[in-house]
Amino acid sequence: MIKRFNHTALSVACLAALGLSNTAFADGSIAGKVTHASQNTIYVGAKVELVSPSDNEVSFSTITRRDGSFRFQAIPAGSYTLSVEYLGESPISQAVVVEDDQTITPTLVFGENEAMDEIFVLGQRSSQASAINQQRGSNRISSIVSADAIGQFPDQNAAEALQRLPGLSIERDQGEGRFVGIRGIDPNLNNVTINGLNIPSPESGVRAVALDVIPSELIQTLEVSKSVTSDMDGDAIGGAVAVKSISAFDKTQDTASVTVQLGQNQLRDEINPKVSGSFTHKLNSTFGIAAALSYFDRDFGSDNIESNGDDEVEQRFYGINRERIGGAVNLDYRPDFNNQYFLRTLYSEFSDDEYRLANTFTFDGEDSEIERESKDRYESQSILSFALGGEHQLPLWQINWQLGYAKSDEDEPNALYYVFATENENIDGDLNQIIPTITQNSDALDLSTYELDEISFEDNYTKDTETSFKLDFIRPIEWNGNQGELKFGTKYRSREKDRSSQIFIYDGDFDGIDAEQFGASSPDYSIGNFGPGLSRSALRNYFSSQRANLELADLDSELESNGATYVNEEDIFAAYLMGTFNVDKLQIVAGVRYESTDFSTQGMRVELVENEQTDTEEVVNTPWEAERDYDHWLPSINLRYDVTDKLLVRAAYTHTLSRPKFEDVAAFQIIESKTEEDDGVFVTEREAEVGNPQLTPYEAENIDLSIEYYPGDIGVISAGYFYKNIDNFVIFADVAGTSGWEGFEEVIQPINGETASLQGIELSYVKAFNNGFIVSANTTFSDSDAVTFLDGERFDTSLPNQSDTIGNLTLGYEADTYSARLSMTYKSENLEEIDGDMLRMEDDHTQLDFMAKYFINADMQLYFNAINLTDEPFYNYFDERQRNAQYEEYGRTFQLGFTWQM
Repeated sequence: MIKRFNHTALSVACLAALGLSNTAFADGSIAGKVTHASQNTIYVGAKVELVSPSDNEVSFSTITRRDGSFRFQAIPAGSYTLSVEYLGESPISQAVVVEDDQTITPTLVFGENEAMDEIFVLGQRSSQASAINQQRGSNRISSIVSADAIGQFPDQNAAEALQRLPGLSIERDQGEGRFVGIRGIDPNLNNVTINGLNIPSPESGVRAVALDVIPSELIQTLEVSKSVTSDMDGDAIGGAVAVKSISAFDKTQDTASVTVQLGQNQLRDEINPKVSGSFTHKLNSTFGIAAALSYFDRDFGSDNIESNGDDEVEQRFYGINRERIGGAVNLDYRPDFNNQYFLRTLYSEFSDDEYRLANTFTFDGEDSEIERESKDRYESQSILSFALGGEHQLPLWQINWQLGYAKSDEDEPNALYYVFATENENIDGDLNQIIPTITQNSDALDLSTYELDEISFEDNYTKDTETSFKLDFIRPIEWNGNQGELKFGTKYRSREKDRSSQIFIYDGDFDGIDAEQFGASSPDYSIGNFGPGLSRSALRNYFSSQRANLELADLDSELESNGATYVNEEDIFAAYLMGTFNVDKLQIVAGVRYESTDFSTQGMRVELVENEQTDTEEVVNTPWEAERDYDHWLPSINLRYDVTDKLLVRAAYTHTLSRPKFEDVAAFQIIESKTEEDDGVFVTEREAEVGNPQLTPYEAENIDLSIEYYPGDIGVISAGYFYKNIDNFVIFADVAGTSGWEGFEEVIQPINGETASLQGIELSYVKAFNNGFIVSANTTFSDSDAVTFLDGERFDTSLPNQSDTIGNLTLGYEADTYSARLSMTYKSENLEEIDGDMLRMEDDHTQLDFMAKYFINADMQLYFNAINLTDEPFYNYFDERQRNAQYEEYGRTFQLGFTWQM
């Protein structure tokens, strides 16, 4: 268990590494910058070394920050040589003299004696170089995507941009990437930050942040950390995703860009416009502003057919409009090289207007029936964040602080659902096919044979807010003659997630309603005979005009509304101590983090009681509150050994955790209790769906090993091994008959499993050749085993949502005036859930995308995107691949755009 960390060998190593020496430091310092002679390139992640000429030994080493700057503090007075290495450039050096109580500000310049390659400016080579250099210089195992690289693929949001990295995959909704999985692990087990803030999820019940609400135009850098250090949040079993938005000081000069785009989806044949723009401006040497705005309007849809694997199959036709509006305004104030202040803001709104038609066929001989349904709902999600912070350099100490506020919400007002039903003994179907077949007669396709069965009207709202404050202290130290850095700090996060629902169910007094009055033409459904449609406007107008006359099912409405309403509160206090040391070619980053969590939840125990014996029918509402506190010690050690200038080896041992999803730990119970006479005896049957506020967080021990080879120029070959031992993973189970649930027929509740393990290897190859060809290939092979015991029975499965193979391949070519790339992403099958006595599996998915660009001049370019070239569907199955669970088609999408960069 993680919290049993006491006097292990690791703790002794951490404490030894963090020991302070009594060595006094001189006050000399260096605050430098690395740039290019053309003044149009920022070098992020360049390796900077301070070499003492007397013994030619490296005294200090660092990497450049996102604005190309670097800093050495507490340097003894004397003469030194600064040397800089950056993949894609020839090394440079410069002699400097450090004096006591003085700060020198050297600028090291690449390309002073050579013309800069035009391809390096326009193409992907510069973006690859930036990402690879940052990866090489990182003190943990990580992968990085720069802003320029995002523009080299037809990716519409942050999630889709991340899928190109080694070990990463995405979960899609209606064909669009939404959630990011790291090494095949459930996205809920990742930590996502935007500009250093933990971003709450707009979706009800979950922790995973749907990154499709963040347009790619707002992003400067995406960094994925697969091993963590103690100064990072501990809730990152999968890993941590850091989104950083644009800043004026990330640019060498004022910039502006505008992009306009038109897209077309083949399945629905709609035109979809997009426009975006950004600018950066430095008012003077101390104040800068950066802003970005993006708007995307997309009309599309999908054709779906799904089943329960037994006796029910459903056709679904989706018509969808999605809008994305995103904006960011970032301010930087740098009065001198010892003080920096920043304000980072981000707003993103994602709306989804959906009209869905569905036909549900239940096969039961003479009792077979059909339901024709409609779903009419508009949903909007938004993310708003503010981060105010500063960095202050004192003679020895650097102090960083940040105050943050983030709010996410999901609003679903006035959702309207209709159900029409009919009995039909002449229908039949074959579910043991990827696309099930349905046999139906003329009555099944005649709306006049259907009766209105139910109308439901819903208002759902979820709000998730978090305020935070963090404070870091950093100073150089010396230990046994080795230079290093001590870092410690604290962080406090206060989070509240509210969900409220108002659900109105109307299920009677529909006499005289003719289903044909709502009829519409048959939708253009590509995978079967759908039959007549239902008019969205006619259904909405009827409800609006007749609502007061409809018969409300008071008890069912109360049950559903109160059962879906709850409030969760979570306060997290963290403190950490961490040291970094460079011992010859070995870098050691060791530390320990403490996190204390106070959790509380308020909801309702809602029971629908139907009793024939007492002739009563009522809903009993009982407030339910629960709370629990827990804490964890999370040690970590990251090692990096530079075998040569081109070859390095990394190793990491870390402890991480992931708190359960909010819906799983919420205080809600929905119980249905029915007492009926059976052969003269009254029998009571009870079923329930309940949360579990006593769930224990996932806890993991992680081991990572990797080797990275940088052959020169722009490229990297890497291989890695990872192992995770996970306790307390969460599964859904029927706990009827266990303590507290005696006498129940069925109780579905999330519970902690026993243990799980995950191991795998990660391979990656990236190379930008001088002849213009570009190759990027990566794959991850993993294997997981999960064990849990329920009712005395042992269950052995893989981890839910864990794919054992994921991979990416990109082939590209760049010339002076054009570029093209073909990319493929692959994700193997994975276990989605246990459904009764069947395993529901998500099938493997391969997607092929193409992008081409033509550079009109240095400022203007045309581009063409083709997404999902092979029209790959989404497919789930039960147990055997031929046993349909869900099959959905999205069609191909084509985009034509123009970008003007000024």
